[in-house]
Amino acid sequence: MTATLGALGSLILVVLFGSVLPVVPTGAAVSGAAALAAHQHPVTVVLVVLAGAFGAYAGDLATYGMLGWGGERLARRLHWLRGRQRVGRMTTRVREELVSTLLVSRLIPGGRIPVLLAAALSGLTWRRFALADAPASLLWSVLYAAIGVLGRAIFPEPWQSVVAAILLVVLVSQGLSWLARRRALPGEPPVAP
Repeated sequence: MTATLGALGSLILVVLFGSVLPVVPTGAAVSGAAALAAHQHPVTVVLVVLAGAFGAYAGDLATYGMLGWGGERLARRLHWLRGRQRVGRMTTRVREELVSTLLVSRLIPGGRIPVLLAAALSGLTWRRFALADAPASLLWSVLYAAIGVLGRAIFPEPWQSVVAAILLVVLVSQGLSWLARRRALPGEPPVAP
């Protein structure tokens, strides 16, 4: 029991860190943890989903707070505001379809920070963001945990299902990234992660 709680705490920290500094593959962490949990006790998968969602939610709140405080200065310094039309479209999309936009931004590599920046620049209130991000974080965690559980259903050994889950997450995220780059408007540079 203590090992399970320690693993869940570590998962929360990994996802939180990866949500603030997007260098950690948080989806792969949730998928791998879910695959291991499914081999041990299926009910533990629910705890993995909740831990992943909590880490993602807390990380998103921290990132949104930082972007709301100094996002425009940071965006100008990093030249993220080059395409004013793109920022305007993203701001409109954030206002109209907040939960789905937040969920999709979590699924596309490098997509979450620009969406959070657009939300912060659009003047979205902290409370509205916090309410909309909770279901998006939970759905994201459920999706990646499902990938891990699927790996458990296919492979008999825990290590095989973890490796399969991580590879599937990498393949899906790279495919989505490729599609996003391909759909970029002509003459517009693709969004850098």
